[in-house]
Amino acid sequence: MDLKLLFFCLFLAALLIPAELKRKHGKNRYRHRDPEQKGTGRRKPGRESFKNIIEDFFFELTDGGDDEDDDDDDVSEWLFKLQDPDGQCNPNPCENNGVCEEKGKRRFKCDCPAPFKGRRCQRGPKVCKRGRCGRGECVLTSTPPFFECKCKHPFTPPHCRTYTLCEPNPCRNGGQCIVDGNEFDCSCPPGFRGRFCHVGPDDCFVDEGESYRGNVSETDDGNECLYWNSHFILEKGTDPFNSFEDPDGLGPHNFCRNPDGDLMPWCFFRRGRKLLWDFCDVDMCPEPTGEAPTGALPTAVQPQPPEIEPTEIPEPITAKPTQTIEVAATAGASILPQQFSTCGEAQPKKSVTRIFGGLKVSPGAIPWQVSLQVRHKGSTQPFRHICGGTLIESCWVLTAAHCIDKNKDMQVVMGGLSMDLDEPTMQTLQVEEAIAHENYRETSASVHNDIGLLRLKGIDGVCANETQFVKTACLPDVQLPDGIECTISGWGATETSDFGSSHLLEANVLLINQEKCSEPKIYGAALDSGMFCAGHLQGGVDSCQGDSGGPLTCKQDISRVIYGVVSWGDQCGRKNKPGVYTRVTHYLDWIRSKIQAPSS
Repeated sequence: MDLKLLFFCLFLAALLIPAELKRKHGKNRYRHRDPEQKGTGRRKPGRESFKNIIEDFFFELTDGGDDEDDDDDDVSEWLFKLQDPDGQCNPNPCENNGVCEEKGKRRFKCDCPAPFKGRRCQRGPKVCKRGRCGRGECVLTSTPPFFECKCKHPFTPPHCRTYTLCEPNPCRNGGQCIVDGNEFDCSCPPGFRGRFCHVGPDDCFVDEGESYRGNVSETDDGNECLYWNSHFILEKGTDPFNSFEDPDGLGPHNFCRNPDGDLMPWCFFRRGRKLLWDFCDVDMCPEPTGEAPTGALPTAVQPQPPEIEPTEIPEPITAKPTQTIEVAATAGASILPQQFSTCGEAQPKKSVTRIFGGLKVSPGAIPWQVSLQVRHKGSTQPFRHICGGTLIESCWVLTAAHCIDKNKDMQVVMGGLSMDLDEPTMQTLQVEEAIAHENYRETSASVHNDIGLLRLKGIDGVCANETQFVKTACLPDVQLPDGIECTISGWGATETSDFGSSHLLEANVLLINQEKCSEPKIYGAALDSGMFCAGHLQGGVDSCQGDSGGPLTCKQDISRVIYGVVSWGDQCGRKNKPGVYTRVTHYLDWIRSKIQAPSS
């Protein structure tokens, strides 16, 4: 086992894998398109081709009866038994708003709301089986038959198994359809663009684009957006059987939106089995000249998706600029230094976990998360991310001992979400002193006393400045009960892996009973009192994400406490091999002694 890998693993979903932002360099969100290029509908590198569609695993032509996830009725029951919580209804084992009723000391029954079923109400109707929609995307609906097929052009409704290229013409607004073998291109009239010429000349966004209701449905690299009610997004993220309409502009369409207060409109897309997201190929409106900018906003009638024969593009109406949250006045060097007023209280711009299952972090949602970055001693090379960490005081970051390399220059970056974008909310501070636990050691089976502290450079005892996007997590003062849900977060890119996310991700895990986790089939005698297990694994289907040294935070009263530090684990995705964390309560005296000691 390579202990330097030190990833932790968690269950998310059989199909839903954490959304990650592709690595980008030099993206300029304030770009304005060259007017001479507006009329093109030519294929971009990321667009789906006929060949890609027919070779895609998810679009194989089957009878719709095979689905590798159909037999998961009881596959996750081992997890509930593994956690061994106190009382069968505490925590509530019933999913999808099921009501738990205790039946004796060790039994329970879930009263499931329709149409969910299963011992824990974990199963809805498996309407989106692989192959059900042929060469099309299966989306969930709130009425029978609870699904609809959205064909990948040039395949045609309703079953998406036959195709036609330019008859009828898929190009809107007078666009000319041009056949090229099994492919087609739309030659758009001046002012229109997009694969189907469906994006008008006034389609743009103001501020961060939270009011954007336009028709762009591609990412900046040309990947086609998933429908917001795609089963691939919603399988484990929300209850799709309720009416899927949202005041943030989300609904049964695949147009770009910004429901969580990010930098600009974005959308989810799929690559293989991975769910990813990226910012969209949408322009920022020109600076106003006495009048508010306009955007191609839909009327009360929802715009038609590309594969449906269009009626007409909605007339643009006046866009109301969103209320801009003051960032400049609360971030970076523009504020006066002061000690942090609170700990463990996040102020996210918007909470959208009802839709995204907590996978895409909203700005300000995890303000204590930091990125630990290194470079060779005394070099001018750029710093690179190796681990996560948690801000616990203005000048102190908690991390894992194995992340500390005193032979390298170290810095921490906090207040941002992306590794590849300079965000105005970011703060970067140099590490003045790195302290690993004196008894830190590695064995062939585990890592012991894997905890460390970073003292940051500052002025008069003030280093990081408190903002909406930079806050401290509280230290815990009691041991928390087994079975409660906690949050892990990180970028997933480490010194030994280039396949992480460049955008901060989060997920929920459950604290696992120490006695259970010390059974021979799990970790046996490898665990000591300074470690604990947490996870959410299911039959080997999981996701390796997050960073060594990063936080596991739990809710204690009204605040979030840093209860664990990501330490080690036995590979990733193995049943009965959850992530192992450093138990912070075991090291409270050590932490306080280092913080209170006079500077060397």
